[in-house]
Amino acid sequence: MSSLSEARVLTDPDVIDSYARDRTFLEPGKPAGVVLAASRDDVVTTMKWATEHRVPVVPRGAGTGLAGASVAGDGSVILSLARMTTIRELSPADEIAVVEPGVITADLDKAAREHGLMYAPDPSSYEISTIGGNLATNAGGLRCVKYGVTRDSALGLEVVLADGRILDTGRRTMKGVTGYDLTGLFVGSEGTLGVITAATVRLRRAPAAPPATFAAEFGSLRDAGAAVSAIMAAGCQPSLMELLDRATLKAIDDWRNIGLEPSTQAMLIGQSDATDAQAMAARMEELCMENGAAFVAVSSSPQEAEELIGLRRLAYQAKERQGACLVEDVCVPRSVLPDMITAIEAAATRHGVRIATVAHAGDGNLHPVFIFEHGTIEPPPEVWAAADEVFTHALELGGTLTGEHGVGLLKQRWLALEAGPVATEVQRGIKAVFDPLGILNPGKAI
Repeated sequence: MSSLSEARVLTDPDVIDSYARDRTFLEPGKPAGVVLAASRDDVVTTMKWATEHRVPVVPRGAGTGLAGASVAGDGSVILSLARMTTIRELSPADEIAVVEPGVITADLDKAAREHGLMYAPDPSSYEISTIGGNLATNAGGLRCVKYGVTRDSALGLEVVLADGRILDTGRRTMKGVTGYDLTGLFVGSEGTLGVITAATVRLRRAPAAPPATFAAEFGSLRDAGAAVSAIMAAGCQPSLMELLDRATLKAIDDWRNIGLEPSTQAMLIGQSDATDAQAMAARMEELCMENGAAFVAVSSSPQEAEELIGLRRLAYQAKERQGACLVEDVCVPRSVLPDMITAIEAAATRHGVRIATVAHAGDGNLHPVFIFEHGTIEPPPEVWAAADEVFTHALELGGTLTGEHGVGLLKQRWLALEAGPVATEVQRGIKAVFDPLGILNPGKAI
């Protein structure tokens, strides 16, 4: 990689190690170096060199992933895209933006709001995660119940292939069916098919008035799940619907002293950004009370609304303070959400494991977090046994192993249970077309 400046190629082992991990407990191998790409040309140069020398490349954003997709292996080159932070274009007339992969998700949303628009996907890590990482994992977020996941906002991509060729996919228009959907194929591919160097994304009109938010406390998780089903069945169309179990609330309370009541076993946080947001929030409050809520608070100001949403965004950090975390994200049909919640509780009891669960409840995406002792190299056998049970039950209910975090390394052991032999063969064939040497993020996703 002689054409890259020395400042962009890092070989110090201690510095390399800081780029080799994500937010999982997984230990990386011993990578050979790090490339700090500042432009598409840097990525092209890196991939051409890697192809010539048959060196594996691990693309990386901010490293906020929770599945091990950016954990580096032995002898690999880590390709960091965090310095590619330009918003190349923001078109209010067309309601699109063209952004580089290192742009922080919240920064794009902030830039859009200056024009009365917003970038809808908002993973809980939106203040630190990058657009490139969101695209690589097809990240969801708190607003996905109404606006969909990252793929639903991705119109087109600029991708550097394994051999250094540049592929443009998709379009700038809201509609388009020419050819195969290569954009959709790359979104969620976890860096195994190509390196995304720019994306054309859809922006949406920001709500004209501040959203209305409520928080409801329940004596059982099952009641909270029933309230979610009732709200969705009533056609309330919440823009956010988040469920927190007692273990999660207790972790937040231990950290921030939120005044958690002994009887509270679950909290449901919902929001409406409709034109009649206050009326919708009031209707959702009624439905919560009808389904066993002990208490419901509705925000009376944007500040109060942000405080309620802030509780949800504290969840993962609060759990990390209590131990190492195996974070999962099964997704099931909304109608069986209460059954999945019950199964998670049963698995925790049966195996004597601490599981703290939050959920993007409006679309059935649950995050059971298995907490074990800090400093443990990997989860103990009882944690894996409980996780096996949770994943198996999710699939039995017609669900999926991952709703938004991706497969990475963590879910490799369960992948065959969902994919099946035919799907696995087809996906391997697709991988061979785009990456015949197998140098892009080897061992991940498929």
